[in-house]
Parts: sequence; structure tokens; C-alpha cells
Amino acid sequence: MIEANHITKEVTTSEGVLRILDDINLTVIDGEALAIIGPSGSGKSTLLGILAGLDTPSAGVVRVNGEDITAMTEEGRAAMRARYVGFVFQSFHLLPSLTALENVSLPLELRGDSSATEIARSYLDRVGLTARLSHYPRQLSGGEQQRVALARAFASRPRILFADEPTGNLDTVTGKTINDLLFQLNREEGTTLLLVTHEATLASRCHRRVTLKGGLLVENDTVLSGTAE
Repeated sequence: MIEANHITKEVTTSEGVLRILDDINLTVIDGEALAIIGPSGSGKSTLLGILAGLDTPSAGVVRVNGEDITAMTEEGRAAMRARYVGFVFQSFHLLPSLTALENVSLPLELRGDSSATEIARSYLDRVGLTARLSHYPRQLSGGEQQRVALARAFASRPRILFADEPTGNLDTVTGKTINDLLFQLNREEGTTLLLVTHEATLASRCHRRVTLKGGLLVENDTVLSGTAE
């Protein structure tokens, strides 16, 4: 479970203090698929980063599985992410000098998993990339690179997956394929999903959505017809 209480984020600019998030309160239950929507500049990615422990709020508390991550050091937050969290970003974040198999297996090797290569192979097979294991990112299409990123995220068996505009750089057909895989893996693994998106159709596949506008939570607990399928 993720609990965010009175989250505020401010930054100092040449024009004064800019408030990016303003007193956000949000709870995400285990296994839920939650969409964070809103116009550009509304604070969506900032909120996602704070909930994931990649950034810290100016005020407020975030608890992940009961642990107050806002009170942790950066090393503590990194350890929390290693235990609980996976990421899928718009820009893939693959290491260009590693093959698809190596990109997926590296995080597993770093945590000392003796079956890292076998696990990586199995997840790349699940996303349809068995024939691309030895290919480098530059040899893969955008959709294939995002499938590698999905395999990498799920191979670590995270309890929580954060996805920030995961299909923003993809064409419509490829994006739909990636979305289908995202929700399929999410459903099969029972992972909690927090998704930032501009796409109404993608948001509608989540159990719930919250809307940010100008750093404010203007709509919450909207139950949709979608069931994360």
C-alpha cells in the first residue's frame, strides 16, 4: 500500500517560489491499477517520482508498505526501491552497450540472483522477444525497446510498478501492443500499478484515476468501468 499525506512540492525559481504540488492526499491499495491524469505541467510526473522515492516532497509524508520513505536517506530509498519497485519510462532507459538479455538480467545480477539469465530469458519470451535476446537497443524498434523495458521491470517481481507515459514515443498500433502487455503482466503478477498518462483510453483500463490540475488533486476516487484487463 502507498499512502501520501499532505504532499507539497515547491522549487525556487528566478521569479520566486513555484508550488508544483499542493497538499496532495492519496492512498493506493495493493493490487490496484491507478491512473494519474491531467494536463501537461500539472505535476503528474513529480507526484509519481515522490511516490516512488525518486524525489522528496517539500512537506508531507509518503509511506510505502508502512515505511516512511520521506524520512529515509537516499540510500534508504534506493534500498526500498530495490525491494518493492519497478519502473517503465517513456524513453526506455536501456543501456546501449548491453544486449536485450543483458539489460533485463543486470538488475537481477546486481541483487545476487543466481538465476538472473534464466529469469530474463523467460520474461523476454513472455513479451515476444525470444529472437531478439542478443540485439542491442540500437538494433531494436521503439516498440521492441519498450518491451525490453517491460520485461526488465517485471523480471524483478516488483510489488509496485510505476509507469510514466510508457507509450508516449510509440505509434498507435505499437502503443496498444505495449499497453496490452503492461496490463497482462500486471494482472498475472498481481502488481500494484501507478500510471501517468495523457491517454483517456489507457486511463479507462485502470481501476481508478486521479486528476491533477495546477498541482491540485481536483478529482479523486473515480471508479471507472475498466478493470485493468
